[in-house]
Amino acid sequence: MPKIIFLPHVDICPEGKVIEAEPGTSVCRAALDAHVEIEHACELAAACTTCHVYIREGFDSLEPADDLEEDLLDKAWGVDPDSRLSCQALVSDRDITVEIPKYTLNMVSESH
Repeated sequence: MPKIIFLPHVDICPEGKVIEAEPGTSVCRAALDAHVEIEHACELAAACTTCHVYIREGFDSLEPADDLEEDLLDKAWGVDPDSRLSCQALVSDRDITVEIPKYTLNMVSESH
C-alpha cells in the first residue's frame, strides 16, 4: 500500500507522520482517518481552499487537477507549482510526500 509522508507542521503534526492509504483515497480523507487534522471547512466537497497542501514528492503520480480544483487553487493562500487540494488529490500506487502550509485562507482572514 502506498505511503503518505507528512512533513512536520508545528500545529497539526509536529513530528511529521507516515501513513498508508488505499489507492483512490483522497489525501485529506487518509489524513483525517489517521488523526492528521487538516483543515477542511467544506467537508471535502471541493468548495473551498482550506485543505490546500503541497505535494513535495510524487506529484506526478497523481491525476491532474480538474478545472474546478484549478479555479479554487487560484484563490488559495501561498500556492506554488506543487499545490493541490487534498480533498481532490487521490493517492495512486506510489508514495507521496505532503507539506501542510503554515496558513490557510481561513486562518489569514481570521487574524485580521
